Amino acid sequence: MMPQLATNAIFVVPLALALVLCFTPATFAGVLYPQFYDFSCPQAKDIVNSVVSKAVAKDARMAASLLRLHFHDCFVKGCDGSILLDSSGTITSEKRSVPNRDSIRGFEVVDEIKSSLEKACPETVSCADILALAARDSTLLTGGPSWDVPLGRRDSLGASLSGSNQNIPAPNNTFQTILTKFKLKGLHIIDFVALSGSHTIGNARCTSFRQRLYNNSGNGQPDFSLEQSYAARLRVNCPRSGGDQNLFAMDPGSPRKFDNGYYKNLIGLKGLLSSDEMLYTQNQETMELVKRYAANQNEFFDQFAKSMIKMGDIAPLTGNHGEIRRICRRING
Repeated sequence: MMPQLATNAIFVVPLALALVLCFTPATFAGVLYPQFYDFSCPQAKDIVNSVVSKAVAKDARMAASLLRLHFHDCFVKGCDGSILLDSSGTITSEKRSVPNRDSIRGFEVVDEIKSSLEKACPETVSCADILALAARDSTLLTGGPSWDVPLGRRDSLGASLSGSNQNIPAPNNTFQTILTKFKLKGLHIIDFVALSGSHTIGNARCTSFRQRLYNNSGNGQPDFSLEQSYAARLRVNCPRSGGDQNLFAMDPGSPRKFDNGYYKNLIGLKGLLSSDEMLYTQNQETMELVKRYAANQNEFFDQFAKSMIKMGDIAPLTGNHGEIRRICRRING
């Protein structure tokens, strides 16, 4: 029996090797899959996780910032790393758009990740994939769910300032406007509610919700869908004028923990942004989802992971499209 086992083993190894050689990234051109770098850069995920872990340990806000970077990237031209580009002779950066100006951050962390990856695996891992992995790691590091991140995106050769201004949902948009922006990206109402749950971590600036405190409908009255004792506390550091950049936790009960506290806040009329509270007050379907996620954190986590994977698949560049940038802030050459 021993000789027979040895003979079988001789044939098994070449067969496995043949399968590995067959399934190269080119085989799956146009399709994202979690194992994309398993052979070309097997340490890629560990490198991203190491840098993100260090950054979040140093600055807890960074987790929300990196998650937001991925979101704001995907809603403009797809998940292609365009948000990372600085302005140049041919490129007008998305960093100066209204949704991003004075608030988007985390670029130095991405620079550090990219530098480490270039040393380990030159010109292999895209900046767009870095954003997707960093978003997952940031969620997990703050107590949220994990998921296998589909990979294989390539980087854009340009940016879209107008797309950034028009496509990213804004705190003062109407419910229907935001839902339409999601649907135009292939995301639906359940994704809208689940992805909004990322506001369980992070902060918002006074300027993004001041109108709710003083002049919500242009009549000099506050927004009565905001619990009034909570509104009074907000007014202390968000005056009628000045203090635009003052920061407020979107989930003050657990601002650094990824949990379902966000949905509980909405039920208590303590959603900080108008775009948050309207999920509970303006639509029956989203109200029911808010109640479900408030009651069942595991259900929220499960849907959040699914919706993040779906969002990460918005119009990625694959195959021979785009490039693998050597530095995320500028195109090659």
